[in-house]
Amino acid sequence: MNDRPVEFPRAMASLLAQEDVELDIVVVGNGCTPEHVPEGVRAISLPENVGIPEGRNVGANAVKGDYLFFFDNDAHLPEPHALRTLVDALAADPGLAYVQPRIADPDTGTTLRRWVPRLRAGDPTRPGTVTVMAEGVVMVRRTAYDNAGGWPGHFFLFHEGVDLAWRLWNQGYTGRYMPDVVVHHPATDPARHATFHRLNARNRVWLARRNLPIALVPLNLSAWLLLNLWRLRGMPALRASLAGFVEGLRGGHGTRSRMSWHTVARLARAGRPPIL
Repeated sequence: MNDRPVEFPRAMASLLAQEDVELDIVVVGNGCTPEHVPEGVRAISLPENVGIPEGRNVGANAVKGDYLFFFDNDAHLPEPHALRTLVDALAADPGLAYVQPRIADPDTGTTLRRWVPRLRAGDPTRPGTVTVMAEGVVMVRRTAYDNAGGWPGHFFLFHEGVDLAWRLWNQGYTGRYMPDVVVHHPATDPARHATFHRLNARNRVWLARRNLPIALVPLNLSAWLLLNLWRLRGMPALRASLAGFVEGLRGGHGTRSRMSWHTVARLARAGRPPIL
């Protein structure tokens, strides 16, 4: 959106410096014409801001390759073999749909808990199978992504990574967290977005209604609502969250693609049943 004149050129430079991979790169301008685009990199200009997940869909549809790397434009790759390492992991295991590197703040080295795609996030350096993803920096197998239908574009922002991960698992795939591969990203607060609390709540309802067996929807939403009420501080945030929750219940979640009970069991065995 041309609001990161320092971070975006750094992100592009680190991407173009990757070794032992063939890259087809596209930059999506979400409601703008992208600036500072390096030579040899294609750009797409969208007339309006369609949201982050739909912007990713547009970019994915415009590139070729066996693997898709989604890359926030305020992140950067500190070493030149990061993508090759992720590709090798996917190439070695045909049952693997996506690989998630460890995201760390470039100044402090801190990995936020929300960047670690599992419930027990106390040790961000522990690798393993994961059932969700931090969608801003992730590599996905192209065929699995296409079969899953891509990102839920109408979410606009928040929870789209869980939605895609669940649908990939429902195809029989798994995901892997690879903390030895580090990507730098500033430790920003998602609540900086004025719509955070509303969209966070609305999309959580949409996530459950789109993907879960009917019997699990109230369990999932009750658990999330109770946890959120315990965490939230301040009436404005609470009112916005409740408004978003009600908005989600009213509809708009899109086409249901209910996961099987076999997938529910697989997710539970992997450490995160889809009610948490």
